[in-house]
Amino acid sequence: MPAHARVVLAKIGLDGHDRGVRILARALRDAGMEVVYLGPWADVEQVVITAVQEDAQIVGISSLAYDHLLVPDLARRLAEEEWDGALLVGGIVQEQDVPALTAAGVHRIFHPGEPLDDVVAAVAAAAHAVVEARA
Repeated sequence: MPAHARVVLAKIGLDGHDRGVRILARALRDAGMEVVYLGPWADVEQVVITAVQEDAQIVGISSLAYDHLLVPDLARRLAEEEWDGALLVGGIVQEQDVPALTAAGVHRIFHPGEPLDDVVAAVAAAAHAVVEARA
């Protein structure tokens, strides 16, 4: 894991159910990562500004409704800012939406029931890959 992995977590749109992402934020922090959690109801621009200012390797979006449909716009805005990290999505994502998210540049999608330790390891590996690519 990168010594100074930075992760920005957010819930974009109107989904305010944030228990799962708060648990993930704590697990990532406990694993030694620096975590900035923007909380529920963040907008796309707020996530972009934070990811760039924090020089984050990872942006993670939690969706328990249909707010993951905002992710392609987020990916476009991150690309416009030349952000070169990994975009991750977790939560309830319908299978028919996966191709659009993948095409938009989402690195990985986590579904309910995935072991927390596996998610933490995957985030750490993605952050490590970003650090290596930036070097």
